[in-house]
Amino acid sequence: MQTDFEIADEVEVLLPKMYKVLLHNDDYSTFDFVIKILMEIFNKSQEEAQSLTIEVDKEGYAVVGIYPKEIAETKVLLVTQSAKQAGFPLLATMEEA
Repeated sequence: MQTDFEIADEVEVLLPKMYKVLLHNDDYSTFDFVIKILMEIFNKSQEEAQSLTIEVDKEGYAVVGIYPKEIAETKVLLVTQSAKQAGFPLLATMEEA
């Protein structure tokens, strides 16, 4: 028996586009400041933050998180504001994952 109300067997779920947040190396931001940013803004453990900071230093940048667009934008803004307040030129950018 067919009714006007049928339940779909399959539901298509669209996930939001994800964005990588990158921290870039500079010659002025201290390791301690970068570690603090990674722990406070990106919720990294001390060990993760130290490892990522070394990667930023050696490679020139590191992906520090992957988020939906609005969250990635917020994290980039928070890094920029925190760096400016602390007097460091630490740069965070985002790109589509």
